[in-house]
Amino acid sequence: MLLTQTTTPEDVKALNRAELPQLCSEIRHAILESSAAVGGHVAPNLGVVELTVALHRVFNSPTDKIVFDVSHQTYAHKALTGRAYTYIDPERYGEASGFANPDESEHDLFAMGHTSTSISLGCGLAHARDLAGDTYNVITVIGDGSLSGGLAFEGFNNAAELDSNLIIIVNDNDQSIAENHGGLYRNLAELRASNGTCERNVFRAMGLDYRYLDAGNDVLALVDALQELRDVDRPIVLHVSTAKGKGFEPAQSDPEHWHHVGPFDMATGRKLCPGHPSEPAPRTYADITGEALSAAIERDPQVVGITAATPYIMGF
Repeated sequence: MLLTQTTTPEDVKALNRAELPQLCSEIRHAILESSAAVGGHVAPNLGVVELTVALHRVFNSPTDKIVFDVSHQTYAHKALTGRAYTYIDPERYGEASGFANPDESEHDLFAMGHTSTSISLGCGLAHARDLAGDTYNVITVIGDGSLSGGLAFEGFNNAAELDSNLIIIVNDNDQSIAENHGGLYRNLAELRASNGTCERNVFRAMGLDYRYLDAGNDVLALVDALQELRDVDRPIVLHVSTAKGKGFEPAQSDPEHWHHVGPFDMATGRKLCPGHPSEPAPRTYADITGEALSAAIERDPQVVGITAATPYIMGF
């Protein structure tokens, strides 16, 4: 098993290139097995397995700085930076934090739980590097859903004035926790449909160089794309198209409900009752809230529910 022998970024670099897809497969299986037992952020993590392996293949963390937005998509990153035990040893399932945590590893730069932060953090790291006269890479990963946050635009605005290395990876799976909405997402769809060649391009309009990769779940294509950007001397966006829930059909076909789940049956995708795996998952307060609000909306179309882009928390 490659994963048990690949516990540091140096180990990823030591693998034969042809072994990288197998490593991705093993990481994906480990994430599914551990999440089936104790729950977790399933769909977000499955979608970035290949991207994470490619990042650690090409860059030299922690000298090169890799920042994950939100950070609930860092399971593969944790597995490759000394914490594979939390996904492959049933006795240690859930032992590592579900988010980036500097107390766990020097490879986790920030403790992050909210969206839209990574580009601004990357700008700060890049400025600090330049002031110190260093030359390492700064790589930020941000999902398309997080682009709707105002802080992301502040980050893009500041990044455009950098005259040095900053690699912004936009992980575009056409999905927030729920559906994306707004004009920005029409442009992302145009860019995906045109293989990045659409004349309208929000990233270029903001003054940034731009590359597009449709094969966002092809680890070898990602390695090649990142190799070309390593040590780039300007801020650049690499826009990659990925599939949220990749490799697990229930999560890929219904990514919203598989964004974060409790224990489940891997064979069927059926949600299970924690502590009682033979029983189905019980009704939750979210279910009850959703039913009550739906009934109220049916009675009065002027009833409005407002949620922070997380409708499943309210049972929708």
